[in-house]
Amino acid sequence: MRTRRTAAAALAVLALTAVAACGKDSKPAAAGISYEVKKDVSVSGSKTFDAAQKRGYLVVGAKADQPNLGFEDVASGTRTGFDIEIAKMVAADLGFAADKVKFKTIPSTNRETAISGGEVDYYVGTYTINDDRKKQVSFAGPYYVAGQDLLVAKDNTDITGPETIKGKKVCSATGSTSIARVKEYGGEPVAFDTYSQCVDKLLDKSVDALTTDDAILKGYAAQYPDKLKVVGKPFSQEPYGIGLNKDDKALRDAINNAIEAHEKNGDWKKAYDATLGKSGSDATAPQLARY
Repeated sequence: MRTRRTAAAALAVLALTAVAACGKDSKPAAAGISYEVKKDVSVSGSKTFDAAQKRGYLVVGAKADQPNLGFEDVASGTRTGFDIEIAKMVAADLGFAADKVKFKTIPSTNRETAISGGEVDYYVGTYTINDDRKKQVSFAGPYYVAGQDLLVAKDNTDITGPETIKGKKVCSATGSTSIARVKEYGGEPVAFDTYSQCVDKLLDKSVDALTTDDAILKGYAAQYPDKLKVVGKPFSQEPYGIGLNKDDKALRDAINNAIEAHEKNGDWKKAYDATLGKSGSDATAPQLARY
């Protein structure tokens, strides 16, 4: 009798395990994509790379609240999104498997400090390349080019483009390039540490719009299709780069090589289709701007 009960319990455990496995396999996004990890990699002259090899893993700065770009499921501790896949591609070419990448959430306002202070080895998180930032850090890429747009309530008919935000409360992240453009168009800027806070304010009608790169906005619109919409009139170009230490040319060159290789072998497109591509928008990999 005891034997039969034990067998029944074992079968129940197996059944539950099978169900859990099926659930795991059915998760969307880029979970099924993997990248070949290079062996015996050397990046001569890069102190950052040498330190990562010594510790046995990479520390990569990322966002955690941007659906389809850089998103963290707090319950499971997993990260998903296009930026996360880009970070993993680069890691693979540097000789680090996905389980040897430790992601660290860094707010927009702290990116330069985290990079220059050695808090992260490199940063992948909707990080626009511009001349001001190049004074503090360097960039590999761009690996994607976005455009600033506006996210508004589904029933909003007043805001149809940047020229219609005069006098409106427009939210964005502290330290982002989008804040300055709000002022240029006469909007009233409202800043928070994260875009998700802006989404909350938009949903409760405390602000009239959220502005940032259209890639980010599409992710939020997909989350709330009955409540939010993207205006669809981009008014800037935002080249996304991988941020790293200003003086580490050796690592920058290695990361540029990795981006280029994964664009050519089709990994870039696979990652895009499994993440941002779910918005229905196509994209072409941009030209690298090596310097």
